[in-house]
Amino acid sequence: MKNTYFDLIEQSYYFPQEGFDLRDNSLTFNGVSLKYLIEKHGTPFRFMYLPKIGDQIKKTRNLFNRAIKNNGYQGKYHFCYCTKCNHFYHVIKEALKHNVNLETSSSFDIDLILNLFEKKKIDKNRIIVHNGYKTDEYLQKIVKLYEVGFKNSIIILDSLQEFDRLKEVKTKHKIQIGLRMAINEEAQSAYYTSRLGIAPSEIIKFFQENIRDNKNYELKMLHFFVDSGIKDTLYYWGEFQKALNLYIDLKKESENLSAFNLGGGFPIRNHLGFEYNYEYMINEIIKNVKYACTKENVMEPDLFTEFGKYTVGEAGAIIFKVLEQKKQNDTETWYIINNSLMNTIPDAWGIHEKFILLPINKWNNEYGRVNIGGISCDHSDYYNSEDLNQEVLLPKYDEKDKEPLYLGFFHTGAYQDSISGYGGIKHCLIPSPKHVIIDRDDKGNFVDYVYREEQSVTEMFNILGYNKDKE
Repeated sequence: MKNTYFDLIEQSYYFPQEGFDLRDNSLTFNGVSLKYLIEKHGTPFRFMYLPKIGDQIKKTRNLFNRAIKNNGYQGKYHFCYCTKCNHFYHVIKEALKHNVNLETSSSFDIDLILNLFEKKKIDKNRIIVHNGYKTDEYLQKIVKLYEVGFKNSIIILDSLQEFDRLKEVKTKHKIQIGLRMAINEEAQSAYYTSRLGIAPSEIIKFFQENIRDNKNYELKMLHFFVDSGIKDTLYYWGEFQKALNLYIDLKKESENLSAFNLGGGFPIRNHLGFEYNYEYMINEIIKNVKYACTKENVMEPDLFTEFGKYTVGEAGAIIFKVLEQKKQNDTETWYIINNSLMNTIPDAWGIHEKFILLPINKWNNEYGRVNIGGISCDHSDYYNSEDLNQEVLLPKYDEKDKEPLYLGFFHTGAYQDSISGYGGIKHCLIPSPKHVIIDRDDKGNFVDYVYREEQSVTEMFNILGYNKDKE
């Protein structure tokens, strides 16, 4: 009996399934022939299937709006795209086609928004939620958005000190404020309380003393963020209920407060057996908020989500060729690919993130257990953990075969480029710092000079494609 890779997948999962199918014994991704792309572009290459971005946005909006209608909920739903997940122009342009609002993380994000505005990809009515640590430069640029006319710009205060710095930035406009509630981390975390946000016990007092009677500022939003995402766990619902109760108490103090930001994000499919009931979770969120607000006679808030990974993660993939197979002992076989896994999929190496790994071809070959190694000289440059028994099972092949074995890592569209430093970009668009060289001259005196200045907005935008499109 021949146990082929196709038999393995068919018996282990529902297959074909959304996004994945076979055509002429080769894998397709959302109907696109990967064999065709390999023949045209060679390997390795990464790609983004842009239509998937719109699919995710429409799916979420439909589920939220349906739950709002079914529960008689009075607030509205607002979808925000979290720019730090993927800053590339082609990605954000695609998301903006579906009228998303935006969430920013650093000062360079404001330059990005102004660039999009100049290209007429975004208008002044768009809601912009400003998260992240607020440096003086970041705050000044946010206020500049108000000066340009972005009246729906909301500054989420991450600490009480940020408000002191904000007051130093002069403007004639009334600034909309959000307050981020610090959460307690999950039990296995290295620390108890998140460094992000303001302690819940301090928020109402801060509002009473600094915002309520201040004609220059208006409280619009309460924000909380659970790093592990929106999941049906006791931990998530505990933090959710804590934030909801705080919103209700704060609403009783502030008539302008009207938005509850769920933060966090939905999980994406990272293996073929992935199951998550998005409809159930959204309905439970709507139902819980409505029940709590009705009980306390408080108007139901508009709900905001900041979905980044969920928006773009499933649109991306990376394709490699197996260069060589090495049998190092009686039980271990290595497939050496034509790139570095540490460089191209840093989440797999740094935080042991899992991705859908599938062969592109040779589905009718027998399968075996393997490790996948990159071509760098680092011993950590490998991938050997999958959904099936914590091991990678892939087709066996004969190196004499004319056609090599090709492998794809799928749903890699979020974070991989910025964390790996693609072309020089960084996570949250935080620029590379100034590079200073220190030496000694012939007399032994210190000599220092600037090798390279801090990375500029223009350099970032050249990498991300904003300066290529002249629309």
